[in-house]
This record gives sequence, structure tokens and C-alpha cells, in this order.
Amino acid sequence: MGLADPAFWQLPPAARLDAFASLRRLDRPAYFVERPATWLRPEQGFYALVTHDDVVRASRLPQVFASAPGVTTPEPAGWVRFLFGDSMVNLDAPHHTQLRRVVSRAFTPRLLAAADEDIRRVAARIVDDMIAERPGEFVASVASRMPFEVICNLMGIPEHYRPEIAGRVDHASENVGVERGIATRLRVPGRGLRALARMHLMMATLGRERRRRPTGDLISALVGADVDGQALDARQLGAFFSLLMVAGVETTRNAITHALALLTDHPEQRALLASDFDRYADGAVDEILRHSTPIIQFRRTVRAEYSLGGRTFRPGDKVVLYYASANRDEAVFPDPDAFDITRSPNPHLGYGGGGPHFCLGAHLARQEIKALFRELLSRPRALRAVGVPELAGSNFDNRVRALRFAFDPPAP
Repeated sequence: MGLADPAFWQLPPAARLDAFASLRRLDRPAYFVERPATWLRPEQGFYALVTHDDVVRASRLPQVFASAPGVTTPEPAGWVRFLFGDSMVNLDAPHHTQLRRVVSRAFTPRLLAAADEDIRRVAARIVDDMIAERPGEFVASVASRMPFEVICNLMGIPEHYRPEIAGRVDHASENVGVERGIATRLRVPGRGLRALARMHLMMATLGRERRRRPTGDLISALVGADVDGQALDARQLGAFFSLLMVAGVETTRNAITHALALLTDHPEQRALLASDFDRYADGAVDEILRHSTPIIQFRRTVRAEYSLGGRTFRPGDKVVLYYASANRDEAVFPDPDAFDITRSPNPHLGYGGGGPHFCLGAHLARQEIKALFRELLSRPRALRAVGVPELAGSNFDNRVRALRFAFDPPAP
């Protein structure tokens, strides 16, 4: 069973980690066949980059290991890219450089300072609601709400749009990288594209409104930005919003959910974090991201001949960067399967391997995780996971469908 086999991603997490450990011991990146050759088409496959060094080096050589035509599996169809525009994750220089510059300049110090304050308010409100309502399931009631509300507030999304957007995000992303039955395979793509189209229409409407009447939010900054004569048009705004909502909400809610499970399974680490939150919080976030690795892999297309990890790659070859494997590399992380919030150094690849595609939302995600767990650990009754996270079996992200939780009994 190989990495291209959907059944591999249904294995228990420990079995998958053992398989990656075996791949890291090979003298060169292994090759996996995705589609055998037929008389109509040649064989399709990829080389797996599984060591920390290989993933970092490939990430920082975009002129060799290109993101276009797409970083996901399967790569986006040409007609989808034409209709909805290219997401930044699927672009290379100079288009990626130009678009990222526009977006980066929209994140002004004033906007980020306001976002930090809002994150603290949102975290307190969510924990208050959880204590009052006692919902019992963590993903929907806590982990999903945190990044969704923060991003909507940052963007300036009106309240009446938000319920529909939340549903559209779930529809657009619920089956990414997950093996499905034939009926679902025929049905879900259309539903996902309809959800994506609806979000783009919403953004086009809001973009027009903010151009006429800026309100100081991120949408206003993006449509008002003008870098080297370039401002975000409606398609670019829609593509950015889709990336921010699907990637930003999914990855952060999964990290938050895995964090509760990890701190429950390692009470000594939880006690250490609670004993001096300001001292240990940054290390805890780093270790959560290393241990749970929200994005499992991204794909690259080789543009120029290059030797890496004992193998020479040629133009047209496909490689897959496995961050989940790189974050357990024994050559970089002693006792890599241990969960240790004091681990130092901790050069995890939870936000990518560096280079031009380093996650734009890294600061925002870190602040959200810290703010939420500061609130959770400061309340009188401790929260704990019940059972194990219900994983989606995705080969793309470390997605959690559900996690039950409960409060510890009150102290006598």
C-alpha cells in the first residue's frame, strides 16, 4: 500500500507515521504511481519528499519546484481556474509576487493591532458561551467558531452573510483529499463549485460596496490597495477570500481541536502550560503545529533539472512535499513522537517550508490558538477531550470531524 492509495489514508495515524519513517530511511525519494499508463495517456505519478531537509530545500526553490498549475491533488482544472481565478497558493513569480505584495500591504499595523484585540474578545465570548450552553462537541461549538468569527470580523463580513458563508465553506471543503463512494464523487464537486461561486459573488458585491464606501476593514484595504498600478479585481478578491476562509478556518480549527486532545492526553504538559502561560504559550503552539501538522502535503511541478535527496528530477516531474513526515524527522527532532511544549529548537513546518509561499496567516492563527487556550486554562473547571478525535481520513489536511469533550468535576 503506497501514498497514492486512498486506503493508506484510512489507516490509523500511528501506522501512517511508521510508513513515513520507513520512507525517510530510504536513500532517495520514493516514486508512487497515481494512474497507470493506458493507450490514451501516459503514467501519472509523483516523488515523495519526506525528510525535513528535502521539504525545506524544495520550498525555497520556487524556480525549480513550481506551484503552478496547482498544489492540491488533483490539480485544479483549467476551466475552474478561468472562472474563479488562481489562488495564490497555485501561482509562481511574477504573478504570485505581485499579488502577495498587494495583500501584504493591506495588513497594516493598525489593522493587525485591531485584529489582536478582537481575537481576545472572540475567545472570551466563545468560552463563555461554551460554559453556559454545555454543547459537548468541540469542533462545531468552539474550534470552528474561533477562526471563522475572527476572519469575518477582520474582513468586515456583515452578520447576515455569515451563516450562508459558513455553510458554503463546509460544502466547498468537506471532501478535499477524502476517498468517496461513486455517488458522492459524482455529486459533491458540483456542490463544491456552486458554494465557491456563491462566495465569489458575495465578495464581488462587498468589494463594490467597499470601493464606494471604505469602512477600514480588510476588504476595504484590499480593494483600495494600489501597488505598482495593480489593485485586486473581483476574481482576485474572491480567490483570496476563498483561500482565507477554507485554508484559514480549516487549518486553525483542526490545530485547536488537536491541541485539546494533546493536552488531555498529556496532563503534565497541560499543567506546565497552565502554570505560566506567557512563558510556555509560544512553545506550546509550535509543538501543537509540529505534532498535528494541519496541512499534510502540497504538490510541486519540476521546472528545471535539479538533484535533491539523492535523486535527479527533470522538468515535468511531480513531487509532493509531506510536511507531516518532515515534522517527525528524527534527524531534526529528537524523540519526534513525543509531545513536549518545551522542545527547543523547534523548526517545524506547520506553516510550510519557508520561501515565497510561507503562510500569510501564521501570525493570526498563532494569536487565535493562544487566546483561546488562555481562556480555557484560566477558567475554574478544566476542559478535557473525551475519546479520540474523529478524523476525516484526508490525504490533504489533518482534519477532525468531531471531538467530544467534558468538564472535570468541581474541586471538593
